[in-house]
Amino acid sequence: MENTALCYRQFGEPESVLHRETAEKAPLQPGMLRVQMLLSPVNASDLIPIIGAYRHRITLPAIAGYEGVGRVIAAPDDAMHLLGQRVLPLRGEGTWQQVVDCPAALAIPVPDAIETTLAARAFINPLAAWLMLNLYPVQGKRVLLTAAGSDCAILLGQWAQRRGAKEVYGIHRSAIHADRLRAMGIVPVAQQDSDRVRSLAAISDLVYDATGGELAQTILSAMRSSAAFICYGLLSGQPFTLQRHFPPMHWFHIRNHFDALTPQAWQAAFKEIWPLLAESQYSDARLLPFGAWQSALADYRQAGRTHKPLLDFTHDTFSSHGSYR
Repeated sequence: MENTALCYRQFGEPESVLHRETAEKAPLQPGMLRVQMLLSPVNASDLIPIIGAYRHRITLPAIAGYEGVGRVIAAPDDAMHLLGQRVLPLRGEGTWQQVVDCPAALAIPVPDAIETTLAARAFINPLAAWLMLNLYPVQGKRVLLTAAGSDCAILLGQWAQRRGAKEVYGIHRSAIHADRLRAMGIVPVAQQDSDRVRSLAAISDLVYDATGGELAQTILSAMRSSAAFICYGLLSGQPFTLQRHFPPMHWFHIRNHFDALTPQAWQAAFKEIWPLLAESQYSDARLLPFGAWQSALADYRQAGRTHKPLLDFTHDTFSSHGSYR
């Protein structure tokens, strides 16, 4: 069967190096599922590898995309019950393509009650938030989030409250996020208000930082040595310098935890995540056809964006909002 994918054969800006390529799909290998993709989101974690940040572990040419949802169209004998079902085809091929092959043991079945637009975004940010809260417990602690309008941060904030955090503060760049954060029980803090940022950093027990750069430096310089700083992203594109008096700092990369998750533990994690995700506030979805991937990338880069752009593999003409079952 023919398959069209967004590929890159060199590292660089995604808009320049990504190209749609159509070729025959290789025969399905033993133990693998074949999944017809429905939706796949655009995340920072999809774009950063294309630029070349992880070139040491990426073999070119490569297919972009790390998550999404699709429907099983072929399966091995021991997974025939998944035929026709929606699954997350994870930890296999890149997901920005029409057909994805993935290990049957690692495909995550999607519960019937979960909207497809939500299922498409159930991996990178939800699993990262769930893992970080397990690694760095928040009960009885004051928590400070950066990039608080992002999908991972809003889940961290809501789930930290469920786990007994004393207070959750969220630093945001755009005022458009303030009311939304407040409705989630997260105290909004303008990034431009340096004095307030420093005062909250000084009383916070845990900081989950996705920004890096000057903001991370400011927070670290104000924190107590008994607190902890967890860095899980560098959205600013800028590093920061550690100094001796800074509190303990922990780097979190979701990929580093995959090897410790057996297929059984992997499936069990999502059994916990699905009900949490269904009960949480999350960004709206905006669907754009796979053929208009450049528009999806431009949409992702909009300042103050409160929605998540999703590549829609079921349409080749421009569409905006929609939902699937």
